[in-house]
Amino acid sequence: MGQTRRLPAPTRATARRGVSVNQSKPHRLSAYAVFAALLASAGLPIYIHAPKFYVDEYGVSLAALGVVLLGLRLLDVIQDPLLGRVSEALRNHRGLGVLIGCIVMALSMLGLFAMTPLLPPLIWFGLTLTGVFSAFSFLTINFYAQGVTKAGHLPGQGHLLLARWRETGALLGVCVAAITPVVLGNILNAPFEGFAVGFCILAFAAVAMMRGEWASDGLPNSVGFRAILQDAITRRLLLIALVNAAPVAVSSTLFLFFVESRLQSPGLEGPLLLLFFLSAAIATPFWGNLAERYGTKPVLLSAMGLAITAFGGALLLGPGDWAAFAVICILSGATLGADLTLLPAMFAKRMERIAPSAAEGFGLWAFVSKFTLAFAAVSLLPLLQNAGFDSASADNPPKALLLLTLLYAAVPCGLKLIAITLLAMTDLRET
Repeated sequence: MGQTRRLPAPTRATARRGVSVNQSKPHRLSAYAVFAALLASAGLPIYIHAPKFYVDEYGVSLAALGVVLLGLRLLDVIQDPLLGRVSEALRNHRGLGVLIGCIVMALSMLGLFAMTPLLPPLIWFGLTLTGVFSAFSFLTINFYAQGVTKAGHLPGQGHLLLARWRETGALLGVCVAAITPVVLGNILNAPFEGFAVGFCILAFAAVAMMRGEWASDGLPNSVGFRAILQDAITRRLLLIALVNAAPVAVSSTLFLFFVESRLQSPGLEGPLLLLFFLSAAIATPFWGNLAERYGTKPVLLSAMGLAITAFGGALLLGPGDWAAFAVICILSGATLGADLTLLPAMFAKRMERIAPSAAEGFGLWAFVSKFTLAFAAVSLLPLLQNAGFDSASADNPPKALLLLTLLYAAVPCGLKLIAITLLAMTDLRET
């Protein structure tokens, strides 16, 4: 990796004028960590908790939930790139746009978990999730686009430094969001209502801490989607992100079902989830340090190989093997830290070179990152239901449990192998 970084011309000029980049202020990377925790709390944990909550609480079928999630991702096919355009258009008012997005996301979260549905549960599920994920997309695009500007004014390898803070915060947010409903279940009669209220408090704190960080003028102009997609390395990075996110999407969608039905260890879902995400959070700074020393690509390839070993071990597990699964959670969680830190840093660095405004580029990134979660839900849940799997039953047929194991462990291994091949064949030219 090269040791010198040239800032895009508009950004250098901005730095000289002393506007929009907060050069004279502390780096305030803790604010980026907290905002990342907010976004992370509205992402992966919602895919983990929301389907099971609506199945258990309102009796909605897995197949119906899968169809709704597919519809939401079809909306994202159009929405995420358009939100990238909206973010670009509002770049001189980014702080206001972020505030509105946080309000929409918080209110939608309250509707999803803390209110009795005002419409049939399946329709209410779709409407409230639309609010959560639309705001999530818009905020993610703005946040990561702003990170490109921020990283250009950080010491050393700015993108990796920012990524370590950002993704560590995100993973800690995932840890808290994943375990909170389980912990609250032992305290409150309505744990998900408490989760939604806590999310609103976190939203307020994140907005307050990031106040003044949103650049409002002097930003580079958009280069447009065509220029971004004409870049071969960008296209390859988007493809790698799509394929590499799929194993996490698959395992996250099936995690609760695997622990409860395959391992027959109900009650341990929360601690094991916490172990998984906490391992990722702890490992994230180490992956960043290794990448600075040995290069991003070889370190990420090594992490992918470790992920295959971890996922493969789950194929051998059966009832009562929760201790062995805990080890797998530690290993697979650690590799998740590399995925969430190094790939976004690669993409951000590429955007700095070809599309410094970055909003439209991260509109595409948001789409591929979220598409895998919905695709996993819409493809896997109906398969399990057709095989006779019932999450409420303690006596699922052997073929259903076998399918659950194969989907949870074998499919991610195959997808990781594809991602490794794509990355190994990609010349990133990180100079």
